[in-house]
Amino acid sequence: MSTYRRRVIDDLLDELQPSLRAISIHGPKGVGKTATAAQRAKTIVDLDLPRTREIIDTDPSILTTMPGPVLVDEWQRMPQVWDYVRRAVDAGTPRGHFIIAGSSAPRGAVVHSGAGRIVPMRLRPLSLAEREIEKASVSLKTLLNEDNAAVAGTTSLRLTDYVEEITASGLPAIRDEPRRIRESLLDAYLENVVQREFPEQGYSVRRPRTLRAWLTAYAAATSSTTSYTKILDAATVGDSDKPARTTVLSYRDALGSLWLLDDIPAWIPGHNHLERLTQTPKHQLADPALAARLLSLGPDKLLRADQGSVTIPDGTILGALFEHLVGLSIKVYAENADARVSYLRTRGGDHEVDLIVQRRDGRVIAIEVKLSDRAEDADVKHLKWLKEKIGDNLIDAVVVTAGEYAYRRRDGIAVIPAALLGP
Repeated sequence: MSTYRRRVIDDLLDELQPSLRAISIHGPKGVGKTATAAQRAKTIVDLDLPRTREIIDTDPSILTTMPGPVLVDEWQRMPQVWDYVRRAVDAGTPRGHFIIAGSSAPRGAVVHSGAGRIVPMRLRPLSLAEREIEKASVSLKTLLNEDNAAVAGTTSLRLTDYVEEITASGLPAIRDEPRRIRESLLDAYLENVVQREFPEQGYSVRRPRTLRAWLTAYAAATSSTTSYTKILDAATVGDSDKPARTTVLSYRDALGSLWLLDDIPAWIPGHNHLERLTQTPKHQLADPALAARLLSLGPDKLLRADQGSVTIPDGTILGALFEHLVGLSIKVYAENADARVSYLRTRGGDHEVDLIVQRRDGRVIAIEVKLSDRAEDADVKHLKWLKEKIGDNLIDAVVVTAGEYAYRRRDGIAVIPAALLGP
């Protein structure tokens, strides 16, 4: 058995799981939910096994008598177990007893909310810090909690390394394989989504090729706010028999239920300093490697500035995928710091900030992501505009780059290579 790779979420689990009666760890297939949950479980109940489902269906109370913590794995294979755990929590099951892992319940399954009883935690693909390709020297949590925190460090990673990380995948079982094997595994992963996981979730796929084309167009819209209508048009060029809007919405709903969408919501500030902000989410899949593979873009093509099989947004797809990689990592770090991630764009498009990391008290860090080795004055103009608008509510302003050094500019804005930013 391979050695377990500790995840950022483990710090949160160490702090919270022993005190909570039930938690759920959710995320896309292959992200490591079972491995993470199993590290702290005394009993593992694998509901992917028919015999186990038969036993639990006959006497679900056995779950409360097993030595805890009890990991109920692949719970979506038996959705009613969620409600049993919920009722067991109401009845006073010991703290730290239940860990539930798996995907969402199939479409149409009647599952009552676990709000206040089962605490959800999302496990994402490996962040840059979790990939252990570099030792992070700047902590997002420290930036959130200290005004003008110290910023320093040096990395040897360059653009080619980040391109490799974009295409390598953050799925633990895939990323360490040779490139050709990795590509085959990503292809199989995507094929499984279309041919098996959609039907298992209760979504009929009459035209798998159309769904695959829509996924590819969605990948081309990475890190943009492109409308679903435009994504559909890009997916069905020359096709007179386009899917209905309801079909496209079902694609989105199914991908969401499988945790394969990880959109960044628009920032809605809790004060009146800003008006007329867009509220459309920014598109991102769970893993930038999935987007790159859908577009048939390997490292060589990305470095040659190939845009892929479908082109939608302005700018380069490499820049969009780099923003996706950075966004994935910052979402992981922010959750560990009890913060939320969003983005800012005015409706006219005059001002945009790639990422907003917000504390519970409303104060924020503003982050621009630049696929370059330095931060020019033009790269920080929106950060300075936001500072003028919200004043002390801005804790810090950061430009994340593909450069060598972490430092502060003379204007106080932090410049941090992506690999040096950690939890």
